[in-house]
Amino acid sequence: MDALGEIHRSACPSALLTLHGAVRDLNAAMATALGRPAEQCLGRDFGDLWPASQRMAAENLVAHAARAAAVAMRELEFPGRDGVPIASLLEARQVKDPAGDKQMMWVRVLDARNDLTSLLIPFRLATAAAGLGLWMYSPQKDQMEWLGGLPSLVALIPDPIAPMSRVISAMHPGDREAFWQLLHSTSFRQSPWVRVRYHTLHGGWHRLAVQVRRLQLGIDGPQRIVVVVRDDTTREKRKQKAQAALTAERQRAKDTADFSSALITAAREQELQQVVLTRLAATFGASGAVLALVDDSRLSISTDAGIDMREVEALHGLRLDLPTPLSEAIRTGKAQFITDREDFTRRWPHAPQLRLLRLGSDYAISVTPLGEPGDQPLGAWAMLYPRGYLPPLDERTLVGTLADLAGQALKRIRLQQAHVELATALQQTMLPELPEHLPGLEVAARYRPSRVGLDIGGDWYDAFMMPDGAIALEIGDVQGHDVDAAAFMGQIRVSLRAIAAQEPDPGTVLTRTNELLVTTAPARFASCTMLRVDPHDGRITGTSAGHVPLLCAHRDGSHEVRELPGGPVLGVLPGTEYRKEIFTLEDDSALVMVTDGVVEGPGLTLEAGLERAGTLAAQAVHDGLNAEETADRILDAAIAVDHLDDVAVLVIRRA
Repeated sequence: MDALGEIHRSACPSALLTLHGAVRDLNAAMATALGRPAEQCLGRDFGDLWPASQRMAAENLVAHAARAAAVAMRELEFPGRDGVPIASLLEARQVKDPAGDKQMMWVRVLDARNDLTSLLIPFRLATAAAGLGLWMYSPQKDQMEWLGGLPSLVALIPDPIAPMSRVISAMHPGDREAFWQLLHSTSFRQSPWVRVRYHTLHGGWHRLAVQVRRLQLGIDGPQRIVVVVRDDTTREKRKQKAQAALTAERQRAKDTADFSSALITAAREQELQQVVLTRLAATFGASGAVLALVDDSRLSISTDAGIDMREVEALHGLRLDLPTPLSEAIRTGKAQFITDREDFTRRWPHAPQLRLLRLGSDYAISVTPLGEPGDQPLGAWAMLYPRGYLPPLDERTLVGTLADLAGQALKRIRLQQAHVELATALQQTMLPELPEHLPGLEVAARYRPSRVGLDIGGDWYDAFMMPDGAIALEIGDVQGHDVDAAAFMGQIRVSLRAIAAQEPDPGTVLTRTNELLVTTAPARFASCTMLRVDPHDGRITGTSAGHVPLLCAHRDGSHEVRELPGGPVLGVLPGTEYRKEIFTLEDDSALVMVTDGVVEGPGLTLEAGLERAGTLAAQAVHDGLNAEETADRILDAAIAVDHLDDVAVLVIRRA
């Protein structure tokens, strides 16, 4: 992987470090997030660039990845430009030095836009351990949402989400103004504790201490106000405990539903890993979680924020046949429960000892395989608890169900990835390289696969010399997104070239190609635009088989959409005659051919997409850009929006 190039292509904050933590390179997004000019960051220790409160965590992230040669993830807070800290999920992994053979460290911010609440997991774990409650206040919605913490505190606001008016009405009238000012303070720092009296329906008056802090969830994410509550009331009634247990169970159900949904929607293995490590321990009240995936019959280990990677590094890279609780669970498909260190040593006397420093001298472990007995070994996850803990049967059943779901997601992701790699390889072998020299013309082509990344399409382009010295240009799109679509695309390209070698008229070429395809009764169809260009005078003969219109851009900044005559898509109607049109490409103009992925998408109509692409092309010509630069500008604009389809672009100018 070209880590250096990837850093500067990435829109997310990214940096390249030495294994000792010195900054070798970073992109503008990382420099902006750290609040420093890029030149001031180069050569410095990565941890020294962070605020004092985050320095140790940043150094710990780099140290774990450097020591264990494994992926490490941690939540850290960037210093916000307006004073509001930015909570972000960072990943560190080793990569090859692009300038040599040394190992380097790639640190980047992961995209958590689809799971913003995962950025608050460390707060939930910390508040629960400290016996506090955690809410999030949304000023826009004027409501409080329970995030986690000490279960007994849930009874203060029984509903997971409650309007602020209900919270205020339960406070003592003499404390309401102070609490309101606390929430709406302009200070971005953590507030002091403010005492309020709060009345619940069944528990009477409580004496609470409240602290607030403003936080931004992710780069360019929304700002939220985190509200930490400490119950200083010495007496609690049984109804409060019952209500707390009920609401805590609701929270468990919600966390489980969110966990399941995130597993189902994970599209890449890294996303699946992120879902597990940010949610598993928090959902089941564990001290930390370990994820072990099988990679070439060896264990690949990653941990969440609750476990130092050094504590389990002895397991990383171990063969699956060696005796450990993780490997046994994976091989047999049966969950393993270890109540304490003595139990661990008795059952696996030759297993590597885990140095679980944060749990003191002893611990309990729950290990669950990601699949049923007899299935292909995929991996397992483990959760750590205080000594002697044994999960109840209902919890073990729920954990097993989620583990099975994670295993199914992992198999789906790997199968889809293999499918994509096969289809991509097939399509790349069929997409031509443009001739180095086309007399009288400057031609540039661009292609980008689907943004979703799970399928491959049948978009294609081609350019070649015809026997009479003219230049043929074509672009098209096959129905479907799979290997068959890529293969059908190759069949059409070969047919067009073979017929064009005997027949110079584009309309006749499409007519004969259509007849050939119809006789084979294909299960697919294709759209196509074909042009014959005379390089001497710019005279163009063009026709279209149900394809997207052409765009003509001029040096004065104007453009127009040119709808070519022709006929329906190829491979559907026999006996179709494709009409043609003759026009001229002027010296100061550019012709742009695109597939529908460039000009159509969610929330983007064909008309609006053509107008946008035409405006971009016209501005590029006006700015004096060449064909290559113009193609890049159009492609980049298509990728910047939610394009779900693959995209292809051809730009033609007279040399």
